[in-house]
Amino acid sequence: MAAVLAVTLVFLSACSAETERQFRSLAMPEPATEQAPAIYDLWRYAWVAAIAVGIVTWGLIAWVVIRYRRRSNDEVPVQTRYNLPLEIFYTVAPIMMVIVFFYWTLTVQNEVLDEEEPDRTLEIVGQQWSWTFNYPYTGDDADPDSYVYYSGTASDIPTLVLPEGERIQFNLQSPDVIHGFWVPGFLMKMDVIPGRTNSFQVTPNMEGTFKGKCTEFCGVSHSRMLFNVDVVSPEEYEAYLDDLAEAGNESAEPVTGGADADTQAGLEEPEEEGTP
Repeated sequence: MAAVLAVTLVFLSACSAETERQFRSLAMPEPATEQAPAIYDLWRYAWVAAIAVGIVTWGLIAWVVIRYRRRSNDEVPVQTRYNLPLEIFYTVAPIMMVIVFFYWTLTVQNEVLDEEEPDRTLEIVGQQWSWTFNYPYTGDDADPDSYVYYSGTASDIPTLVLPEGERIQFNLQSPDVIHGFWVPGFLMKMDVIPGRTNSFQVTPNMEGTFKGKCTEFCGVSHSRMLFNVDVVSPEEYEAYLDDLAEAGNESAEPVTGGADADTQAGLEEPEEEGTP
């Protein structure tokens, strides 16, 4: 153990601060929302438990291989057909582990999916092959129920702007196929399914820029279905909405995907029988 620790310390001393942080966090990103630490802890301790089980299992295998190895060509090791206590242990232990994992997974799931009255509700649309972000807008001359929006394309990576410290609800919709809304820094993702609206809430607590992507294979340009997330101050957020309104990106209701979403096969009205 001392030798392993010494080698580890030497190895870590040659790493950058970011690499060291990734070792400490088991490659998990730094939580950037108030809800993310619950997921962070679940994954981190699940990895610790898995590593501990692996070490014990590999150690027992190595011990049995060495301790009960054949020591001469004339020797035949004892042939044990079964070991009842060991078999009971190998049955009960995995069941207990599954129960513990299930309990904590369900607890964290309930915590991160708990919905309160949000400060803002954003309508997020995933379409082949980009994203449309709709923001409720209450500018000076705006209708109280109007929206401003930004719709990206496969060649234009859109940016989702969020205010720090405010509880945001994402309503996720799709006009075509199943997509996946994932921001690794938020440690949370959810499928975007046609015909229904999925939702979850986050409270960003760290200003900065984060990456987002689609996590469901949604067609030939799936790999280009990217977006950025900018967490800014509430004042900068309001200024951004004003900029969208001044640019003409204002609508009486949420935009459901931009021009690309209106050209998907199957969305056109079926022709009546006998119509040329």
